[in-house]
Amino acid sequence: MSADYGLCDLAVVSLRDTEQEEEDPGLRGSQKEHNNNSRSRSSVEGSPLSDTLSEGPWINVSPSLYSNGSVAGASPAADSGSPAEVKLCPAHQSELDRYCNTEQRPVCSLCETLGSCQGHTVTQLTERATTVRNKLVDICETMQLQALRIERFIQHTLTAKEKAVQAEASSARERVVAQVNAVREALEEEEQRLLEAVHREEERVEQCLLTQRAHWSQALNTLSNARTSLVHTLTHSTDTMLVNSNQEISDRIEEAEGVGEPKDTEQLNLNRDCSDSKLMLGLWASALLLGPSGRAPAHLHFDQRSVSPLLSLSPDGRTLTFLPKRQRQSPPYDPERFDSWPNAVCSNPITSGQHSWALDVGTSGAFKVGVCYASMQRKGTGNDARLGYNAKSWVLSHYDGDFSFCHNGRNISVAVVKRPSKVAMLLDWSMQTLLFYDPDTMSILHTVRQAFTEPVLPTCAVADQSVTIVH
Repeated sequence: MSADYGLCDLAVVSLRDTEQEEEDPGLRGSQKEHNNNSRSRSSVEGSPLSDTLSEGPWINVSPSLYSNGSVAGASPAADSGSPAEVKLCPAHQSELDRYCNTEQRPVCSLCETLGSCQGHTVTQLTERATTVRNKLVDICETMQLQALRIERFIQHTLTAKEKAVQAEASSARERVVAQVNAVREALEEEEQRLLEAVHREEERVEQCLLTQRAHWSQALNTLSNARTSLVHTLTHSTDTMLVNSNQEISDRIEEAEGVGEPKDTEQLNLNRDCSDSKLMLGLWASALLLGPSGRAPAHLHFDQRSVSPLLSLSPDGRTLTFLPKRQRQSPPYDPERFDSWPNAVCSNPITSGQHSWALDVGTSGAFKVGVCYASMQRKGTGNDARLGYNAKSWVLSHYDGDFSFCHNGRNISVAVVKRPSKVAMLLDWSMQTLLFYDPDTMSILHTVRQAFTEPVLPTCAVADQSVTIVH
């Protein structure tokens, strides 16, 4: 409780005074009178604990606890009427009837006037004991109130919390089941729709193939008959007959010329768009990026050898910054370096699997992010070294406030609701899919279906401010 009580010579408190009074009626009158006198001297009269402890559910304290500066039942004098044992000062052999607050120990009057406690704060031992008793009363009362609060907390708060948690958990389970069922139903419906679309497209192509097969079989038969007729005329006709066969020969030649040349057309190929679905694409990307075994971002850095002289690379290899003319330098020649366009590539080629990475584009007004073949041209000002303007690069471009997808010189406008501060990419080699998305909102910006035939490298171009690879 407190160090103040550590050296006090307190006797053991008996909690059974009430029972003793009931068992021995002869002591009841004298004990009550003795207790009344003790209560007036101990200054606890009217204390809240006098009612609380006597009526509380967990402890029964009798006023006889505070009697004549000692505790009832604590010494033989309390139950046998014999004089209480008097403790003497070891230095002066006098009664220890005072308390030194400085040294926190009982002392005698000579210790105060002649001994080691001269000048110290000394009070009567009975006053000190009364102070300690009053403090103990307050502490016991506080403990009982705390016990009541704990009991109330257990009975009311924890019970209510348990019921609330059970109800909330039940509601959460219902939400999970409802969400999964909604996704499952939508997925099953979309699956059925896409399978039917693929089946219709397959039937269309097969019908076209049958038509083409019948047409060209007839054409082949026509061509074969015309040729056979002409060969027969050539080998079995006399000069006079051959000269007189001009019309027949012309007819056969006209038939052969009408056959034409066979060629493959788009109508004979399955339209891959028949299996495209925003729902399926979103679920696929979400499963890869947000699922329990989602793709962790690749730890990429730009290849210092590839960085254009128009750019500077941060020491950690992750930030490209466009340089004004006065800050540009001429680095030594390197076959891997882009020497004319503000480009750079990463050092990790991708040849299989699933990969995702993101770039912080900040407020840059001109940048390109995407992938390119490792064999892309690095030198010169031509389109072969310009990202998005050749067959070896696929990039999302931002310039003059507009977004577009660029490949082989073709630009496809990309609509965005809000300009993203980051642009991320997800490349699935086996699915032949490159996806650009906003990692902050998980919204898809553009999707590319491409069967890559060479190792690809993450790439970037910066013509304003900076772009940083983020992990």
